[in-house]
Amino acid sequence: MPNRLARERSPYLLQHAHNPVDWHPWGSEAFARAAAEDKPIFLSIGYSTCHWCHVMERESFEDEKVAERLNSDFVPVKVDREERPDVDDVYMTAVQTMTGSGGWPLSLFLTPDGRPFYGGTYYPPEDRFGRPGFTTVLAAITDAWKTRRDELEASAGQLHAHLDRAAHRLSGGPEAGAQTLDRAAAALAIEFDSREGGFGGAPKFPPAMRLEFLIRHSLRTGEPRAREMVEKTLAKMAAGGMYDQLGGGFHRYSTDAKWLVPHFEKMLYDNALLARTYLLAHRAFGNADFARIARETLDYLLAEMTPSAGGFFAAQDADAGGEEGTFSVWDLSSLESAVGPEAAPIVAARFGVTKQGNFEKGQTVLSVVSGTADIAAEFGIPEARVEKMLAEGRRKMYEARSRRVAPMTDEKLLTDWTSLAISAFALAGRLLDEPRYGEAARRAADRILASCRTAGDLLHREKDGVAEISGFASDYAFFVEALLDLYEATFEPRYFRAAVELQSEMDRRFPDPRGGYFLAAEKHDRLIVRPRETFDGATPSSNSVAAMNLLRLAAFTGDSKYRDRAESIFSAFAGYLDRAPAAFPRLLCALDYREREPREVVLSGDPGREDFEALRAAVFASRSNRVLAHADANESLADLSPLVSSRASADGAARAWVCRNFTCSMPTSDPVALAAALDA
Repeated sequence: MPNRLARERSPYLLQHAHNPVDWHPWGSEAFARAAAEDKPIFLSIGYSTCHWCHVMERESFEDEKVAERLNSDFVPVKVDREERPDVDDVYMTAVQTMTGSGGWPLSLFLTPDGRPFYGGTYYPPEDRFGRPGFTTVLAAITDAWKTRRDELEASAGQLHAHLDRAAHRLSGGPEAGAQTLDRAAAALAIEFDSREGGFGGAPKFPPAMRLEFLIRHSLRTGEPRAREMVEKTLAKMAAGGMYDQLGGGFHRYSTDAKWLVPHFEKMLYDNALLARTYLLAHRAFGNADFARIARETLDYLLAEMTPSAGGFFAAQDADAGGEEGTFSVWDLSSLESAVGPEAAPIVAARFGVTKQGNFEKGQTVLSVVSGTADIAAEFGIPEARVEKMLAEGRRKMYEARSRRVAPMTDEKLLTDWTSLAISAFALAGRLLDEPRYGEAARRAADRILASCRTAGDLLHREKDGVAEISGFASDYAFFVEALLDLYEATFEPRYFRAAVELQSEMDRRFPDPRGGYFLAAEKHDRLIVRPRETFDGATPSSNSVAAMNLLRLAAFTGDSKYRDRAESIFSAFAGYLDRAPAAFPRLLCALDYREREPREVVLSGDPGREDFEALRAAVFASRSNRVLAHADANESLADLSPLVSSRASADGAARAWVCRNFTCSMPTSDPVALAAALDA
């Protein structure tokens, strides 16, 4: 019989709907039952594409004896971390405080009012390798709850007090400025792996936001080391097994230092952030390979992660058919079967497919190990022939792979993650002159505006046509950024107006009086503390993105309230920036934007005309900090931005103004002159 999770929409919760465990979703019913029965809560937090979450489910949550103990002695609660990032933030901090590390599945034991007193991550079913098994932990907690309740309550009280202090801790420090940016770049240079790219050792996560900061640092200072770190890391990641050499897109992280063997899940946020970073690196350094990787990544999202109604799915699983990686790996036999005996040696040489393999059971994770010139010399055939065989081989391998048991796709649409993708697609549409990318961004934004805005609220998740869960600060910040990016790409005034409205809502719902924003609104339920995003992690902090949004809105509108709010974020995080600047790469990008005073650029004329598009292309090709507005004949945004007042083109001819603090140069119709003015 299904349990309570069968009524949920989360793919992760539905994966557990037929467990014998009597799961509750997060909410008042679970807490009321725990209080009425005076039982501790067992809280399990994970997500649908998490490999070790699947393992713990198979080993423990599908076991009748384990379920019997959980059901009799605890109130079991399941949470999808992607639907409730606020809950995950609070209890991840608790586990990290208790154990020094964290991860998923996250496993905690709480008092009936939600205070944690014990926790960890994955537990094996039985004692193993010096780690207590899950059955051992359950027995110990049950006994302690009955015989040493006072100790557990005291521990819960102390940890709760610590969490409350941590959630409200802000640290003053010296004013952040150019010296902060320089120290952050120096700190990253110390961590940089000069051989393989990236930062630190195994496992290696894709450092998209750090690379975006280093691109900015290179442009600001001309420092060659910053460019070297960006180019080497992007090239090594794209050549490694963490990148899907057949279908495009990036897996979650590399288990080794060489970007070779990945953890195979694919997350929307990684691919959105990385596509953006490759685009920015292409624009900054003129590397055509980076543009190719951005295209392939975005094309992957369009092919496999885009529903017919627009938007972007959340993730694809690491597992297929119950095993991790089987969808993606190859051996010599499967390779030859896919591409034929003539092409197989060429393709094997390119992607490192060998008899021994580099993964489990003699299988190979594809990576680029030989260039086309080397392969041509080795096999004594023209390089053009090699390139043709490789292109055809990739196509045939992709088709053969599509007939395998595919990983599950988590088809929920998350407003914050979708917004990251909107920004990447909007930028790509202009930089790569690909209208289909711009259209994908527009359709995704329109879906959010139509489905996830209700009664002034922005909702966090849409699934099966139903939007639910009141939005978090990350939803507001990321969507405001996406709307500003989309306005600059399309010049549709409705996107700019929506951005201004949502920024106002964010200021009303999430403000921290000491500066910055809380992650959760006061209406989010059952939180023992109100969390705030501080550091930039796998996704940027809502505070970091908000700082940039506010600076852009100030440049668009001239309204000092936006700049004042941005400054309050820099001030609130000044101590952190002083001690560990490299932990805030997206906030550093906002600081760079402030330090390299943005230009205000205004175009007039008719979009679509050749003269107008030439000016627009010059603006998007520029590497300067700027905002871009359109003065149309209707003065559609004149009430919000003085930039566009009285600058509409009477004859339809295109003109451009470059302004600093709303003091503008004489207009120009020459794209070369415009580019020079922007880069001056």
